[in-house]
Amino acid sequence: MAFGKKVRPTVDKDGAALVMRKRDYLADFSGQLGLGLMANLVGQLQYFYTDKVGIAVGSVGVVMVIAKVVDALTDIWFGNIIDHSKGGNMKYYKWMLRMAVPAAAITVMMFTVPIKAGQIPAVAYVLVTNLLITAVIYTMIATPFAATMIVRTRSQQERGNMGILRAVGSYASGMVIAIATIPITNMLGGTQAAWIKYGAVIALIVLLSLLICYANGSKAMRKAVEDDTAAAEPEEEPVEFLTAVKCLFGNKYWVIVLLFNLITAVSSAIAASSGAYYCKWIFGNDNLVAIAGSAGLLSTFLGFVLSNPIIKKLGVKGTINLGLLGYAASCAVRCFVPTNLAAYIGSGLVGSFIQIPLMCLYGVLLAMAVDYNEYKYDKKLVAVSSGAIGFGNKVGGGLGALVLALFLMIGSYDSTLSVATTSMRYAIYAFSNYLPIVLNVGMFLIFRGFDLEEKLPAMRAEVAKRHTQKPEE
Repeated sequence: MAFGKKVRPTVDKDGAALVMRKRDYLADFSGQLGLGLMANLVGQLQYFYTDKVGIAVGSVGVVMVIAKVVDALTDIWFGNIIDHSKGGNMKYYKWMLRMAVPAAAITVMMFTVPIKAGQIPAVAYVLVTNLLITAVIYTMIATPFAATMIVRTRSQQERGNMGILRAVGSYASGMVIAIATIPITNMLGGTQAAWIKYGAVIALIVLLSLLICYANGSKAMRKAVEDDTAAAEPEEEPVEFLTAVKCLFGNKYWVIVLLFNLITAVSSAIAASSGAYYCKWIFGNDNLVAIAGSAGLLSTFLGFVLSNPIIKKLGVKGTINLGLLGYAASCAVRCFVPTNLAAYIGSGLVGSFIQIPLMCLYGVLLAMAVDYNEYKYDKKLVAVSSGAIGFGNKVGGGLGALVLALFLMIGSYDSTLSVATTSMRYAIYAFSNYLPIVLNVGMFLIFRGFDLEEKLPAMRAEVAKRHTQKPEE
């Protein structure tokens, strides 16, 4: 050993082996970045369909919610298929390789809507492509990817680090889409063709990101098997689908994680599209979306830098409570001064900063619910449990699109006008400023029942005791 070289610890404070290296974290981040770009690009589609292609607002809302509901039903089902498939822990990464090229292709196809053929063919095309990107391709990547956090390492410390970097990847992709989409497509002409070109670039990034994640993850899994280091969780016997679903809904913590992801996704879906409507109709320039997004980079950076200290200080539950109530408070500010650009940007900065640590805990919450599965049922149900993330996100995304469309319909939205009517302005205020308050306070009340953080050490000790006693029995 070189003199003065810092010795890297081999176990965490709980005695679990530390197996992740910097390249492993970066590759995992890459996978989340690719998935995030796909998801956030879908979040921009409502504005693209209504204002760039010319599809009726009501049709867009109905199609989006149908696609998301069908999509959500596939998550738990596909998770069960993964649990029943062979290949050890390598099976979670294989799906990323299989779906990388289809993911890139569908990312471009989302924008090739045949509007010249008429409204009905265009709406049918939108439905089919939305089902493909969400119910099929995204699901077949995101569900096993969510499970990799659990099988990649047993260390809660490393899972927490992965959660932070995945949140960075998710948020970074959201920032890229929010900041770049409108200005770049406008610079390219603002037409449907401009959006197709933009989608092609994003598709290439998605392809490379997924391949990087697969190459690193598959190599790490093979090495773990070859070295017999127990770096990953052992593969368990599969459980029948209906039995697995019954177990999940009997786990109140999984249900809370499901609801948490559902409501968060509703809020995120609305926020992803509301900025373009707000800047175009309230401030008179949709290019301001990029300025607002760029201004948020500093608060986002600070949020991620301070996430670890905040989580360590407040714990899981305290961090989430701060994020929910803090974001609701930042939205309340905009309710009093809805036409003030500085207040709009400032409240967005504060809200983003407060919610960053919360975003870092999505995967950790799921892992805790999976640990409770093992305690209660003696089965982790890894992949099917991971459907909580996809199920909640997708149903929530569809509901968010529908809610947004309903508000626009109630406000008699007309994209051909040069100035917003009073009803249009109030509809935009409602889904941008008031609704997030209701949703975040609702999530706070739901999460009050998540007391697993305090119970987890004793549960793990009980599970370890059972495993020790099994050979004797």
